Amino acid sequence: MSTPQLEKTYDPKAVEARWYKVWNQQGYFHASPTHPGQPYCIVIPPPNVTGSLHVGHALNHSIQDILIRWRRMQGRNVLWLPGTDHAGIATQNVVEKQLMAEGASRESLGRERFIERVWQWKTTFGNTIVSQQKQLGESCDWDRLRFTMDEWLSKAVLEVFVRLYEDGLIYRGERLINWCPRCLTALSDIEVEHEDVKGKLYTIRYPLAKDPTQYLLVATTRPETMLGDTAVAVHPEDDRYRHLIGEEVQLPLTTRTIPIVKDAILVDREFGTGAVKITPAHDFNDFEAGERHKLPRISIFTARAEMDGVGLQEAQVDQSLNLALKPVQKARAIVVDALTARGSLEKVEDHKMALGKCYRCKTVVEPYLSPQWFVKIKPLAAPAIEAVETGKIRIIPEGWTNNYLGWMRDIKDWCISRQIWWGHQIPAWYCTKCNHAHILKTGHSVGATGEGGILPEVTKWNYTFAQEAQPIVSRSAPTRCPNCGGQDFLRDPDVLDTWFSSALWPFSTLGWPEQTPELKTYYPTSTLVTGLDILFFWVARMIMLGLKFMGDVPFRDVYIHALVRDAEGQKMSKSKGNVIDPLHVMEQFGTDALRFTLASMASPGRDIKLAEERIEGYRNFANKIWNAARFSLMNLDGPRTVTAPSERTFPDRWILSRLNQTIHVVTSELEAYRFDRAANALYQFIWHEYCDWYLELIKPTLQNSANPEGPGTRQTLVETLETTMRLLHPFMPFLTEEIWQTIPHQGASIVVQRYPIPEVTWTAPEMDQRFALLEQTIGLVRTSRMLLNYPPGQQIRLYIAHDEPQRQDHLDQLRSYLAHLGRGTVDLAPTTHWPTSNLLRLVTEGLSVGIAVAGDVDLNKALDRIIKQQSEQTKEIERLEGKLRNQEFTAKAPPEVITDHQDRRTSLRRDQAMLISSEQQLRAMLGT
Repeated sequence: MSTPQLEKTYDPKAVEARWYKVWNQQGYFHASPTHPGQPYCIVIPPPNVTGSLHVGHALNHSIQDILIRWRRMQGRNVLWLPGTDHAGIATQNVVEKQLMAEGASRESLGRERFIERVWQWKTTFGNTIVSQQKQLGESCDWDRLRFTMDEWLSKAVLEVFVRLYEDGLIYRGERLINWCPRCLTALSDIEVEHEDVKGKLYTIRYPLAKDPTQYLLVATTRPETMLGDTAVAVHPEDDRYRHLIGEEVQLPLTTRTIPIVKDAILVDREFGTGAVKITPAHDFNDFEAGERHKLPRISIFTARAEMDGVGLQEAQVDQSLNLALKPVQKARAIVVDALTARGSLEKVEDHKMALGKCYRCKTVVEPYLSPQWFVKIKPLAAPAIEAVETGKIRIIPEGWTNNYLGWMRDIKDWCISRQIWWGHQIPAWYCTKCNHAHILKTGHSVGATGEGGILPEVTKWNYTFAQEAQPIVSRSAPTRCPNCGGQDFLRDPDVLDTWFSSALWPFSTLGWPEQTPELKTYYPTSTLVTGLDILFFWVARMIMLGLKFMGDVPFRDVYIHALVRDAEGQKMSKSKGNVIDPLHVMEQFGTDALRFTLASMASPGRDIKLAEERIEGYRNFANKIWNAARFSLMNLDGPRTVTAPSERTFPDRWILSRLNQTIHVVTSELEAYRFDRAANALYQFIWHEYCDWYLELIKPTLQNSANPEGPGTRQTLVETLETTMRLLHPFMPFLTEEIWQTIPHQGASIVVQRYPIPEVTWTAPEMDQRFALLEQTIGLVRTSRMLLNYPPGQQIRLYIAHDEPQRQDHLDQLRSYLAHLGRGTVDLAPTTHWPTSNLLRLVTEGLSVGIAVAGDVDLNKALDRIIKQQSEQTKEIERLEGKLRNQEFTAKAPPEVITDHQDRRTSLRRDQAMLISSEQQLRAMLGT
């Protein structure tokens, strides 16, 4: 029976669609807790349900799929659990924009109908990114697809919240929080992105109350907030102000006086004027100072970052300024003009500062005084610190461990409430009778009733509760108030921070709080693959809550990959026009080319500088593999003989030995999460050793049907190609499956075949040494041909000799291969027997190669080529030496990079010495 053949060219689109469907239908990705193998589990970092696959996802998911396919082929009990995140703020924004386009709003719908609308949107568009993940070839267990708002996961969220509250680790308190005036919700510290901007520093005169001719100078970047000042602080040991402590100053633009207090924590007497305004309701440091000095808090902004009329009255601000409902920037201009007009503005200077912005909508974030729900984090952080310090969790690369520990040791309580509607509503209820005075309206009533129906002016979506309100936290809605016996309740309208539900992901997705077979089998999970940007958002919180509720870490290894940037190292953004769309390049170059590109560039600690040309290069690699497979298949017809490796030909023994070494390297590098080195080992073996050398070396054997070595070589060809496809499969799943199916094999799919392991009988170091001699010799032959400009197909006479007798014997054994690759006849006589004229000799490390200089060779042009090559080598040597002399480079570069530079320099110096000798020989022939 003839061997199946491949199409002439590789068509990724047809192959990818066909095989992914087969894999899914056959259930190859489905995990079973009863599988006998050692469990290996990864829970996917859930992409936002609003999202579309971007190049960061492509990197993250490609790395995970490499690990999953590799471990599955090793026989492990593999579960890759997929899912999406409800992405509270982001999803609500998307749906609100839709409503706006329809002339509606969430307020006009009301909370319940709005949430129904979001679910409708999720049903229609929420699986977009899932289908794109499948295009990338992700071998997830799609039968276990999770969503953070699923009933099962919502049950886990409810249970965790209640238990934390019962343990005293969740509390409600009025605190200064980060507030987005656009999204109208609280943000945690790590949801605020800081951007360096050019601002202004305003120095204001605060007159002493007892002597207005004297004043303190106070500097601020936000003069509009001074209206909410409740004190001025000075350092207790500052001789300039010590006598003023306890006195008062007149607050400009108001009728209030405020005290001068001493504060060594807030004030740096060496910085600025040494006097600092305290605005407890609008600055985090000032809030803490206000707590220390028991100062009142006067909030002068609304939730939309407009001046609050009620707050301005409390602050006793001059009403003629007409500041009520003015946005921050307009209010600032009015305040500055008024200070200038009244002689209270000392000076204005340019000032660089960090401006906090909402990570979602990029609106400037305001410190805002508001009742919120918090997690008391220090008791949870301590075990999470210990888990990393003791090695229960490894962070890879190790350099990020200190970042994690530093942040965890300085961690602040976590604000978990958000003033939006889409998300897990906080399970807290308020008795309307007990808390009637503490219900605050935040929207426009439309006459709907509250839960219980006694407050027709309050709807389910337009109220909140003052700090004094007393919540009842429960797993279900209470039916009777334990204080007054009342039966009417309103539920807290806030929802939980999206990261709260995500922090439970490793165990909630496996069925917790039930003790499911999946939870018992796959928790703790094995590896988490993530970016540095969510190390604190997500990873740290999963560790804390995993330890709290499971009594064990959520994963053993945390692999942090690099960021993907453009070819110039710039962050990709639509505004810059430098975004590489993975869907586009997958369409253009094939999915495997993109996956292999990202893996090959995933060096620890280095951002990936990605260009489409690089992806195109690996598309060429895929084509090279395809053509090599076609060549192999076209030469498999005929007998095959299984013989011991030691009895096979030199090329067969050598390629088996090289494949064996590649198996060892790839496996060890995957164990070490060095995807770049594993990919590069595969590339080096397949392109250079297998395609460029092995297939060329065996062509004479395969082309001669009478050659007795043919059956053994065909068997080696099958073994090496089939093994190489299995070795490459985790990186390039589609290409390898298509090729593997045409090779003689056992089993239904490469997906569930065993991953290659080194074979003792394949190791042949003596063949590696012999090949090194062959490669070196052919390298000199090709250099000689190039210098003399001989056409590739021109047959020439080759003189080859080695100073070492053993190497000379090896050359004799390699004679036929030297003749085939060198395109000529081979004379292995000692150099003393070589022609004394018209012969170009290249000598290196005891090896001599001579090529006759034909009469039609233009010696002057040959000399020019040598001189040009010498010049290029000199420049490259100088470049390498410059880098090796650079202390910054040698201090930062990985050891293997420095070694590579040193080896390259040595090789170039050796080649240059050889070229100098060649130049001298040609000059002698020319008589110059």
